[in-house]
Amino acid sequence: MSDDYNMAKTRHQFSFSNKMGRLVWITISLLFFRPFSVRFFRKWRIFVLRLFGAKVSYKSIVHANVKIWAPWNLEVGDYSCIGQGVNCYNQGRITLKKNVTVSQHSSLCASGHDYTSKSHDLFVAPIVIDENAWVAAEAFIGPGVTIGKGAIVGARACVFKNIDSWTIVGGNPSKFIKKRVIKD
Repeated sequence: MSDDYNMAKTRHQFSFSNKMGRLVWITISLLFFRPFSVRFFRKWRIFVLRLFGAKVSYKSIVHANVKIWAPWNLEVGDYSCIGQGVNCYNQGRITLKKNVTVSQHSSLCASGHDYTSKSHDLFVAPIVIDENAWVAAEAFIGPGVTIGKGAIVGARACVFKNIDSWTIVGGNPSKFIKKRVIKD
């Protein structure tokens, strides 16, 4: 594990209450979240997420076939969208600020394993996607990453380090492509 992640190399274990909460969430999501895929039920899905501790704005969109590991580790700001088939593997906190788009089939992974440890210890590290950023289709965002304000992560890019504001990155691993300039 690189020091670039700026996280402690501590063994992480989930409590019994966390495991039970996940069991209840899986059951409830299958019955009351995923089946309601019609756009009309957008606020209903947000209501269900909020019941499980998510901080999700009613002005945002979370599609019905999004996979959310732990709603209590999710925060979504106004006018943000989590697209079709996105995998929010949020053992650690995932924060999407205002006007963020995470496009279809992307993966947000807020945990990993310490490959330098004999026991391959789990670590959690938050992901933050700042205002006006866009994570394009099928991109992967790794643990401990911050996507800067207005940044764009290209389709199928893999991001393992922080991305500066108003830049465009792509590839695996992601590399700087150019500055993002908004034209009037």
